[in-house]
Amino acid sequence: MTTTAASPVPLTGPPSAVWEPAADVTVRGTVLLLPGRGEHPGVYARFGRRLAFDGYRVVVPAVPAAGSAPLDRVDLAGPVTEARGSAPPGTPVVLAGSDTGALLALAAARRAAPDGLLLVGLPTTVPPPGAPDTADNWTDELGARTSCPAHRGLLAADPDFRPGALAEDVPADLARAAEEAASDDVPVSDIPVSGVPVLVVHGSADPVSPPATARRFAGRLAADLVLVADGRHDALNDAAHRSVAAAVVQWLERLRGGPHLPARIVTTDAGGRTPDPRALEGNPA
Repeated sequence: MTTTAASPVPLTGPPSAVWEPAADVTVRGTVLLLPGRGEHPGVYARFGRRLAFDGYRVVVPAVPAAGSAPLDRVDLAGPVTEARGSAPPGTPVVLAGSDTGALLALAAARRAAPDGLLLVGLPTTVPPPGAPDTADNWTDELGARTSCPAHRGLLAADPDFRPGALAEDVPADLARAAEEAASDDVPVSDIPVSGVPVLVVHGSADPVSPPATARRFAGRLAADLVLVADGRHDALNDAAHRSVAAAVVQWLERLRGGPHLPARIVTTDAGGRTPDPRALEGNPA
């Protein structure tokens, strides 16, 4: 019997959601954003508006939810190509994701060939000891996702949000991609994002995926790492969402000028000391 490998499905067509810069603002780049477990495009409206204000187009492509289709049947090259074709020449196209969406972005990077990767709340493939039971306890899930009162209220009232999803296992093919990227047994040159600029954003108090996960990934991927002080799993929608969005914009600006350029802004306190730029402190919305 002869078997034929399934061809990837080109995921082109109208996006699920788009946040555009104002008509008089030049588009500086495009971020293709992949939601995580239980989420939908509208969950990222606040983040999309913030980046759009600074000139970055944020698009949630019309793709199956991360893990709902076999990885070898998902091809994100179509949305990346479409984004390049509709944006000003030379502006970067970044593949971004949160939770399992981050793993999908990581796994699809080689075929999709984005100009950069934004990986937020990379999940562990095995729940850490002491992780909250979010399967049946909605209060615990809200606490694990975000400490932002405004975002908690939105999730609690959102009929399209799927409670309990955060307790679901990471799909096996995404888990394999994550393990290969983090394993010292796999040559760095074989990692799908080898040579691609990467920003990893993670909450320092993430109960779903400990910060050690982000550090391990960032070290292997030679990535920039932002650890959000007291941050939870949904770093883009946590209490420090303004600071996180600002850090993302700064990274995007560096990407526009060249991924290997040094940071243009260095924050110092009155004593002349430079605080750790990887840890951001935020206030409730």
